[in-house]
Amino acid sequence: MLILKTRNRVQQLIVSIALILFAISSIMFSSHQITAKQKISVDLALILAVDCSHSVSNQEFELQMKGLAKAFSDPEIISTISNMSVAIMLVQWSGSDNQVISVPWTLIGSEISTYRLSQEIAQAPRRALGKTSIAAVIDFAIVQFTGTVFQSNRQVIDISADGVNNDGTGTKSARQRAKAAGITINGLTILNDVSNLDSYFRQFITTGPGNFVIRANNYDDYGAAIKHKLLRELQGQPLS
Repeated sequence: MLILKTRNRVQQLIVSIALILFAISSIMFSSHQITAKQKISVDLALILAVDCSHSVSNQEFELQMKGLAKAFSDPEIISTISNMSVAIMLVQWSGSDNQVISVPWTLIGSEISTYRLSQEIAQAPRRALGKTSIAAVIDFAIVQFTGTVFQSNRQVIDISADGVNNDGTGTKSARQRAKAAGITINGLTILNDVSNLDSYFRQFITTGPGNFVIRANNYDDYGAAIKHKLLRELQGQPLS
């Protein structure tokens, strides 16, 4: 009888311990879920949108990617980023149904993290080709800001392009949606095909606080132009 009572007590103890462990694991799981839903505040959330339309040759695509990679390994850019936190996404875009995330949201804020981003950009293959839908990439970018864990008072879409919107809907509605969401759209216009593309961007594309357009006369000028553009966006200063 004594053995039976002892066995029952041991079983009860085991059940009690199991219940306690279950309760602890449930609390830990709940805490993990809450943490996963928390937003991460950054100084700037920036989407780099690279033109991959038919007008962009593979060599010109490479010049864009090499220019971006070089910019993120530049000492002046690195020094600026080292004093802040920045979430960056790289998107390749062309037609109304062709926007591809080439580098997903990446948090940088040090020399090491910025250099790693530079390497990732340099190694990214071309994944888009088609017509030119600036409206579609604006709407695509707005969704990416909505779905990210990163939050910032400064959300910027950085669009590089060598042509005007010629596919899908016009840019007016997409531009208005970005403005309503508090998103800034800046432009880097490459003028080898459309000589007044910078004026077109100012009239139909760019919007939001402190928006600006930088022009590159051709793809060979892209590297210097994107560095200047990134510095302005990182520092939050108007174009001089």
